[in-house]
Amino acid sequence: MFLLCLHWAAWAQSAKVTGKITEENGDPIPGATVLLKGGNSGTSADIDGNYEIEVPKEGTLIFSFIGYESQEISISNQSIINVTLVSNVSDLEEVVVIGYGTATKRDITGAVSSVVADKLENENPNSVQDILRGNVAGLNVGLSTTAKGGGSLQVRGRTSLNAGTSPLLVLDGAIYYGELADINPNDIQSMEVLKDASSAAVYGAKAANGVIMITTKKGKKGKPRIKINSNVGVASIAAEEKVYGPQAFLDWRTDVFESANAGGFDPYEFSNPSTLPPDISVEEWMAYDGSTGDPETVWLQRIGLQPIEIANYKEGKSVDWYNKLFQKGLRQDYTVSMSGQGDDITYYWSLGYLNNEGVVIGDEFETIRSRLNLEATITNFLTVGMNTQFAYQDQSSAPAGTGSYNDNGIPDGLGYYTDLSPWGSEYNEDGSLRFRPNEEQSGGRHPLYAREYIDRLDKNFTLNSTLYASIELPFGFNFRTNFTPRFTYYERYNHQSSEHEDWGREGGLASRRQMKTHYWQIDNILTWKKTFNDIHDFNATFLANAEKYQSWDNTMNNEGFQPHDRLGYHKIDSGILPTISSNDEYSTGDALMGRLLYTYDNKYSTTLSVRRDGYSAFGQSNPRATFYSAAVAWTFSDENFVNLNWLDYGKLRLSYGSNGNRDIGRYVALSDLNTGKYFYQNQSGELYLVNQLYVNRMSNPNLKWERTNSINLGLDFSLFNGVIDGTLEMYKMYTQDLLVERSLPDIVGFNWVYSNLGQVDNKGFELSLSSTNIQRENFSWRTHANFQLNRNEIVSLYGDTDEEGNELDDYENGWFIGQAIDRNWNYKTDGIWQLGEEDQAEEYNLQPGDYRLIDVNQDGQFTEIDDKQFLGYSEPRFRWSLRNEFKYKNFDLSFMFYSYWGHDGSFNNLKNRASFLDRRNSYVTPYWTEENPNNEWARLASDDAGVPFDVYRKRSFIRFENISFAYTMPKALVEKAKIENVRFYFNVRNIGYYAPQWDWFDPENSGVTPRYMTLGVDLTL
Repeated sequence: MFLLCLHWAAWAQSAKVTGKITEENGDPIPGATVLLKGGNSGTSADIDGNYEIEVPKEGTLIFSFIGYESQEISISNQSIINVTLVSNVSDLEEVVVIGYGTATKRDITGAVSSVVADKLENENPNSVQDILRGNVAGLNVGLSTTAKGGGSLQVRGRTSLNAGTSPLLVLDGAIYYGELADINPNDIQSMEVLKDASSAAVYGAKAANGVIMITTKKGKKGKPRIKINSNVGVASIAAEEKVYGPQAFLDWRTDVFESANAGGFDPYEFSNPSTLPPDISVEEWMAYDGSTGDPETVWLQRIGLQPIEIANYKEGKSVDWYNKLFQKGLRQDYTVSMSGQGDDITYYWSLGYLNNEGVVIGDEFETIRSRLNLEATITNFLTVGMNTQFAYQDQSSAPAGTGSYNDNGIPDGLGYYTDLSPWGSEYNEDGSLRFRPNEEQSGGRHPLYAREYIDRLDKNFTLNSTLYASIELPFGFNFRTNFTPRFTYYERYNHQSSEHEDWGREGGLASRRQMKTHYWQIDNILTWKKTFNDIHDFNATFLANAEKYQSWDNTMNNEGFQPHDRLGYHKIDSGILPTISSNDEYSTGDALMGRLLYTYDNKYSTTLSVRRDGYSAFGQSNPRATFYSAAVAWTFSDENFVNLNWLDYGKLRLSYGSNGNRDIGRYVALSDLNTGKYFYQNQSGELYLVNQLYVNRMSNPNLKWERTNSINLGLDFSLFNGVIDGTLEMYKMYTQDLLVERSLPDIVGFNWVYSNLGQVDNKGFELSLSSTNIQRENFSWRTHANFQLNRNEIVSLYGDTDEEGNELDDYENGWFIGQAIDRNWNYKTDGIWQLGEEDQAEEYNLQPGDYRLIDVNQDGQFTEIDDKQFLGYSEPRFRWSLRNEFKYKNFDLSFMFYSYWGHDGSFNNLKNRASFLDRRNSYVTPYWTEENPNNEWARLASDDAGVPFDVYRKRSFIRFENISFAYTMPKALVEKAKIENVRFYFNVRNIGYYAPQWDWFDPENSGVTPRYMTLGVDLTL
């Protein structure tokens, strides 16, 4: 009985504790250990990270797992204890993708920047560019304002004059030539940007503009996981310029005619007769031009209003065209993924649907994207897998305006906005849209009219896959083969109905275009990794590569459909003027590459690489080129003689190497035969349509790669026990044998030829800093900052010299020896001619209110060579970004700014010289008048005396790029519903900007810019 009482007493003082052990990102940690401190009780977490243990009510539990910091938690009568273990693996030991392989950050010798996509989930990146924007020093990401989104990419500035400057894309270890829009941001695990020659040289002739490597997600150990990401948002206008409303339009139009007729009109001739001064009667005013009838009608006619505008004015009917062109666009993005890892197979599958509307009516983009990543271990030495991506894009919707997009991908609607009079008519009497709202040829067209008569199908299908097999060989060798096929199918069918007032003259227009591409590449990769005596670490990679591209592009057009065109492109053969064209292209390439990364004692590293490339687009004399690099690194903080308490880690890096640029047309080195048609009349007078054949382009058998040699000095550091860490980069690049489209004299018979000429130098500085400002149990604050500047200079061009031996500049293209590529060269303005300066202005055939130009040589006339000057730069002189991240319990908050500073942009609205001011509307801007003179805005319809020039303003700005807020529901609550994780988030992109000297639209794109507001939920089952 005594022993039984002791047992009961012990049982009464113990309790069952349950919980879940997870990583920081919420993933379970199967096998994590739970021990009772000072006792013998213990258990392990199951495959889902759950555990259960019987322990005393007042004991202490120790939670641990390899690679994570152990935690001790007092039980204190708790029955549920959930634990998040923090990784104790140093950032330096993280594995980074470096091209055809991986390495730890500690061993890297080149300039490589990494972005982990998971850390930006709260910001709901809509594209790959959204993940990169502002997060990598040295990478410039453009701003796209369309529903499709995205933007251009450029690493370390512009290095070429005519060849492309976009970086090479690598997706899951294979070169990727597809669109970034085909990649779902929710599928991305991480991205690396290779910026210097050493890190990018393994891609040789394709890597002169840097490399962006994208790694997609794979399954993790544990039970199968289903993740649902769903968000809905709104796109609204963040930066805009208004046009004149109904009454202000009339006042402005009065000033237009007074300015256009400066010095040649009678007092108040263009003014409203109801506002005449007492000393001028209406009869006198009417007699100016012998007008009769209604004075108000005469006034409206004098300021250029058309009959329909006058009628609407008298009836008080006006139109707000702003609301006819712009909208609040709905944005939807849904992704479902399943992933997991068994004993022999790892899988990740996702399906995403995105449907975005832009701020311009009719600007729409729809895509379905799916990804399947599989990897299976067949034996202990053989692994096979596939990474397959399917994407479907639909851009069939016709945007407001002309129903098309301009060269920058922006809907062609904004030009119509200023053409339209607020006193025009939106509809015809039968309720249909009126083609010309004021019935005047130059008075603009209804922005929604064209959409009514367009039937369009514009779709793109792509399938990109990498199939691979990896064999583990003895002595640390591994052999892997990647086969990467890519198929695309594009179709665009378009019908422009004959019921349209313009297209009716041609009897309707229709076109059908079908383009199919097939690309494949194969990479045979042999790697060797071996460590000797724990201090000699070798990592060697060898590559044999081959590739082939082929495309078939067919286009047919027709017009004059009979008896009618109601079937549109479905019956394109019923037209009377068919034209057919085709463009098939073919190219091949190959490469051999070797790279050795050697590390001694974890302190001294070196990387040597060489690659030889061949590409069919270059001349027959130079089908191949060799590129090389060498780099060394020294982890000086591990030296015994470095004993600084504040220094945790320090590494110096130095690299030098060369890369190439082959981003040109596939046939520019060859002459091609072009065909054309013309009518031939025989002796009897009959006309025949016959073909002609002619040589269209001059060949250059010596054309070769553009080559960029670069040197990079880098410093990686960590200070104050990890409170601050960062990277400093300094570099200089020399781009030689520039691929230039050189102009030729007409006597040669060709206008241009592609040649290798000249040299452009680039140099720059980059700084990346991260700091942990506050780290508490329930609160943390981290800051990330990037700074970069880049300078380029044209060292030489064509080699032509003057009599004194100085190399000649290229005035036509605006390229000057010793100057930057983006140097602005133009006439310099010196304000506005004012009253009292009539005589001086007359010397240049100008008058007060016109812009004054500086006559450098004071000869009374303006010539380019004598009077143009260098006036700043079109590219930012430096860029920076700043991100702050806060975490309090289950709440996350982050926001980011970025800035482009020191550059100039042309701002010709200051000249007030838009065409047809007497027949259109205008943005609301200041303008010079005798009553309100200024020294910046010219008079309406100002004159330039036949001297074209640009007016520049500083475009420096700081953008409040985004703010994101998220809340993760407590696990104890959601697990009751058998849910692993639930997170709600809200974010706003493009909140606003500060531009002290630019007050015209958005300084980054000089156009309408959307603001995005998004609300979403992440659900993990």
